[in-house]
Amino acid sequence: MFDRRILLASAAGLFGFASLRWLRASPVEAAEKFEIEKTDAEWRAQLTPQQYEILRKQGTERPGSSPLLKEHRKGIFACAGCDLPLFSSDTKFESGTGWPSFYQPLEKAVGTTSDRTFGMVRTEVHCRRCGGHLGHVFDDGPKPTGLRYCIDGFALVFHPAAPSAT
Repeated sequence: MFDRRILLASAAGLFGFASLRWLRASPVEAAEKFEIEKTDAEWRAQLTPQQYEILRKQGTERPGSSPLLKEHRKGIFACAGCDLPLFSSDTKFESGTGWPSFYQPLEKAVGTTSDRTFGMVRTEVHCRRCGGHLGHVFDDGPKPTGLRYCIDGFALVFHPAAPSAT
């Protein structure tokens, strides 16, 4: 006959498995197709280990560790994976969080997905061209948008503006 202990053990196992999948970050690449798609080996060969961990594995850098945190020149912050321009230096601000922060991306530069990692619901930001994880967006930023794009500096490269001719 049917053993109630087996039923309870099976239900507990399925619940545990479902809980682990909910806590784990799901890669953006699994949900969308992007203009630039590469194999895992190609990404590993192109990116530094830190860039790979952030852009391809949804990792994050230690607060205050990115040189771009203190980048104050005029220019463009682009994706370290595909060099798509993402943020203008005009929208960068000091958030005090330890990560480069912007109140607005360039038009059609980023995409967002729901991130349920660690039992929280956040909005993950990724490059719209290669799907690289960039960070998260929060609604505690300055005017005019009220948004704070909290971006991993190692997911970005900086291109300074050309000096103006006088």
